[in-house]
Order: sequence, then structure tokens, then C-alpha cells
Amino acid sequence: VGFRDLAQHLSCVVGIGAAQWSAITGLPRPAQLHPFEEIVGTKHTAVATAGDLFFHIRAERDDMCFELERLILDKLGDAVTVIDETVGFRYFDARDLLGFVDGTENPTGAGMMEWTIVGDDDPAGAGGSYIVTQKYLHDLSAWNDIPVETQQKIIGRTKVDNLELDDAPGSHKDLATIVDDDGVEHDILRDNMPFGRPGHGEFGTYFIGYSKDVWVIERMLKRMFRGDPPLGYDRILDVSRAVTGATFFAPSNDVLESFGD
Repeated sequence: VGFRDLAQHLSCVVGIGAAQWSAITGLPRPAQLHPFEEIVGTKHTAVATAGDLFFHIRAERDDMCFELERLILDKLGDAVTVIDETVGFRYFDARDLLGFVDGTENPTGAGMMEWTIVGDDDPAGAGGSYIVTQKYLHDLSAWNDIPVETQQKIIGRTKVDNLELDDAPGSHKDLATIVDDDGVEHDILRDNMPFGRPGHGEFGTYFIGYSKDVWVIERMLKRMFRGDPPLGYDRILDVSRAVTGATFFAPSNDVLESFGD
């Protein structure tokens, strides 16, 4: 499909869940692969939902994503049941539907490999990446009723020019920053997708986090939903509700290609 127009950069990442890992791959399970665990906060919950296979398809043209998905599902046939199909899009200059730039803290250059690709210390997962997905639905009317200055303190950045705020304790940015006991900050790669259907009143963000250590994303979500004393929970959750939650592992290309032997 991609060869029809190479400039459209068609790609597909395949993730496999813990429950079916052994049956699908016949390989040892990566060390940190386990089902997504529900996180119950004082007001909001990160729900855990089913999912054995995850396909993250991207291209500059929608029709190429459509065609690849169609062919994949034709091959899988009645061996699978589709439980969620979300079509995302690029929203202006990499913004989410809340109007803020998304993924500002993503690693770049060599850092992308450093923070997302599992090393040889986990032989069963070497060369692959852990994936955590969550589908969030936004109450845009409630969000737009919040003054921009307050929105900025909730996010931790200015809305127009995406500058980091110094006086926003407990912001989304602060709670999503993970530092270990040795003072090392751990990055993840967020490849989030805005999505929506205005005619149906549906607006949201599909969170897709890639990491070499799934515990980093899990700790981030616990901080968001439960808070981190003395900081409370992430106030973005008052207008953004998680309706799915699943964990997968994306094997390396070499491992994927070996399944056909």
C-alpha cells in the first residue's frame, strides 16, 4: 500500500497484549508486559479495558490508512473482533482539541531510541517497545468555560506560544514528569491522536505512549489520577474522561518478520 505513494509515509506499529502474547508469538513474555491495571482516584478512574491486538496506522493521507486497515482485517478474518476503531487527525500545529500543543516534552533525535526501545537487559523484549493506550473524551463546553489563564495553570504552559510556566504547581506538565529515586528524569514518546465527530458531540484525544519501561507510564497515570502529595489529581481530568485503557508490547521488526517463517 505504501509503495503507491512513498511521500505519504505510511506506517503501522503492531502491539500484542499480555493475555494472548504466548499464543500469538510462541515466545517468552517481555519482562514488564502485563494487563493494564485500573487506577482509582479520589474523583476519577483510569479504567482498564480489553484488548489483545493494537494497530497504530499513520499516513499523510486517510485513504492509505483505510486501505491498510482493510487489508489487515481481511487477513485476520473472524479470528478477531474489533472492539475499538478510532480515526485521528493532525489538528493545526500539533495541538489537541483543548487548544494546547501536545507532545512538547517528547524526546528527539537519539533520545527517541534511548527512551522507547527495550535493551538487552530484557532479552524477551529487546528491540521492541511497551505501549499504553487510553481513549479520552473531552467536555469541550466545560473546558471553554474555563478562563484561558486557568487553563494554562491546569496544563502548565501558555496556550498560544506553548511556553512552560514557572508558577503552576500540580499542573498536567508537573504530574506527567517522572523522576526516579536517583534524580533521573524519564521520558516517553507520546504519539497522541486528536479525534472527533462534531455532529455527534464527540471530541477526544487517543493517548498512545511508547516507552522502554512501562512502569514510567504507569507511575505517570497514578500521579495524574491519584495525585502526588501535596499535589492533587490532574485537573484536566475534570473535563477529560478516560473510557479505555490497555497495555501492549510492540515487537521489533525482526521478531514480526520471523512469524512468517
